[in-house]
Amino acid sequence: MRQTTAGDGVLSSGTFSYTVQARCSPAEAAAMLSDLTRQGELHPLIVRVRRVPPRPGAQASYTINDRLAAGPLRFRTTYHADVLISEDDEIVMVARQWPATTVRNHTRLRAEPDGLVRIDVEITMTAPTPLFRYAFRQAQAAHLALATRLGAALDRTDNPPPTA
Repeated sequence: MRQTTAGDGVLSSGTFSYTVQARCSPAEAAAMLSDLTRQGELHPLIVRVRRVPPRPGAQASYTINDRLAAGPLRFRTTYHADVLISEDDEIVMVARQWPATTVRNHTRLRAEPDGLVRIDVEITMTAPTPLFRYAFRQAQAAHLALATRLGAALDRTDNPPPTA
């Protein structure tokens, strides 16, 4: 995992990345990753995903509800996510939440020997500086848990190796 952060006083941004390998085809991995209605089974914070009409420039759009915690407080948030690119080798998504918080997910998929697919994910978050540290930690923890679950979901024992 790689991580960087920067800020200008009003907004801060940071990036982290991770890699997952699974025994499936890039198309199978892309199908799961680009359909956010399936993220509820992978993303530990998501409690509800609704597909909505695509926003201009998006291939698909969603409204997503997360359940978060800050110490003893539990609360829900709602954000909007758009799938901008969805190909067998690349997926780009952008999520927006009030106030001024944006998460960009750039995923690249590559077939490897022995029926494996390599999934490289880079997440970049921008948020108001007072919220950034909390939001970034939550996003990073959730996406790393998602990575663990993604490998297991795609690399099931009943999933035969893809044919070339």
